[in-house]
Amino acid sequence: MTDTIDLKDLGTVHRLGFGAMRIVGDGVWGEPADRETARSVVRRAVELGVDFIDTADSYGPNISEEIIAEAIHPYPAAVKVATKAGFVRTGPNVWVEVGRPEYLRQQVEMSLRKLRVDKLDLLQLHRIDPKVEPEEQFRVLADLQQEGKIGALGLSQVGVDELKAAGKFFTVSTVQNRYNLTDRSSEDVLEYAQEQGIGFIPWAPVSAGDLAKPGGPVDEAAKRLDATPSQVALAWLLRRSPVMMPIPGTGSVEHLEENMRAADVELDDATVAELDRAGK
Repeated sequence: MTDTIDLKDLGTVHRLGFGAMRIVGDGVWGEPADRETARSVVRRAVELGVDFIDTADSYGPNISEEIIAEAIHPYPAAVKVATKAGFVRTGPNVWVEVGRPEYLRQQVEMSLRKLRVDKLDLLQLHRIDPKVEPEEQFRVLADLQQEGKIGALGLSQVGVDELKAAGKFFTVSTVQNRYNLTDRSSEDVLEYAQEQGIGFIPWAPVSAGDLAKPGGPVDEAAKRLDATPSQVALAWLLRRSPVMMPIPGTGSVEHLEENMRAADVELDDATVAELDRAGK
């Protein structure tokens, strides 16, 4: 496995984790094609040394959290399960922000029940609801943490100013923004996270677009290293920053094992520089 990161209020985990968005149905909606297969993916992730699993109440909705509990509860002592709240689902691929304090409190209680725990290891605000004052959303999460229902808190898809604003209410342990070889729009957030010791969880981590096409720099690097393009993309992320925590997701044991082998891919400085240039 990869090296580790020590997260505020959460503890030490390996930097290459598992994202549990793909263990549900198409459009991140409904049941997976085979629930036992989904459970086997979660179990295999833990067998491979994964100790950070990322999910959300909106994945399914509810189903991802339920499957994780079915697969590995009671949880191994080292395993941390991070979940998120702040989206309502009304259909496949439909996501609606809801950050009313009473709703966030309700969803935390529901996640506790579905994950079968008394305290959530990490709760991330999935999105800041633009219809609700951010301070109201931050305050209820801080209250829930003080009540002992949440261990660590984080945010998703935010800017530096929002991280600083949230930091007035609670210690920000993680931030989860889109970031990959071809999307560096959160570069400033990554830099701030590194300065502050905040774990940066990139979603859509293996997206490489044209770079992974035959003859592209990711494809060429993969051939040189006897790796896959996805492994190269993940290895690049791990090299990018010591606070980077990729969580590639899949509903396949085979694909999971492939992703986890990215930890063994060593990119030399010349390859990193080439990918940096190509991605920009």
